[in-house]
Amino acid sequence: MTYDAVVFDNDGVLVDTTEYDVLHEAAWRAFEEVGVQNPEPAHVEEIVVGVTPESLAVVCDTYNLSVEAFWEVRDRTSHEAQRRHVHAGGKPLFEDVPTLADLDIPMGVVSSNQQETVDFLLEHFGVSELFDTAYGRQPTMADLRRKKPDPHFLEQALADLDAEDALYVGDRESDITAAVNAGIDSAFIRRPHREYHDLSVRPTHEVDDLHDVRALCR
Repeated sequence: MTYDAVVFDNDGVLVDTTEYDVLHEAAWRAFEEVGVQNPEPAHVEEIVVGVTPESLAVVCDTYNLSVEAFWEVRDRTSHEAQRRHVHAGGKPLFEDVPTLADLDIPMGVVSSNQQETVDFLLEHFGVSELFDTAYGRQPTMADLRRKKPDPHFLEQALADLDAEDALYVGDRESDITAAVNAGIDSAFIRRPHREYHDLSVRPTHEVDDLHDVRALCR
């Protein structure tokens, strides 16, 4: 297969995943910042990962919070927590990322993390110049609805790259489904945290690392 572009998810593909406790603490901080001192632990859990507009609305209704305003606070506390985590040595760049440096096709990044976080990570690790475009979410409800498996940001990246036959590399089922929804091929990367993960959707390729991705795209 010949690809004219390759797009990567960020967390779990280019950089390691964020430790759950880091995001959990950030969720507690979000409640504290809007004046909710003793939220139900289940409600804190609800906004850590896998948040949907519907689940967020239920949480905000419980505490009489503005959905839009609270989500902006939650996304900011999550970004700040991830920055601190990275500066403390967490969430490192995977060692095989430099193998992409001489890949002679356009490359992009599409993440469900915050745009601010994506930009920070690529700049912090000195790899932003590898990629021609990079998308994350803005802290709005509209962008929360556009998270993968919605193909919105992936389609934007493909348009930026002027790609017709692209490959999307991810470590989650939502990544593979987003690729299907965008009408492109996918590669599921089995990093150590996904070694035994089962998928209900079939990727075009399964790979062990970015060396394998590079071989697919040469």
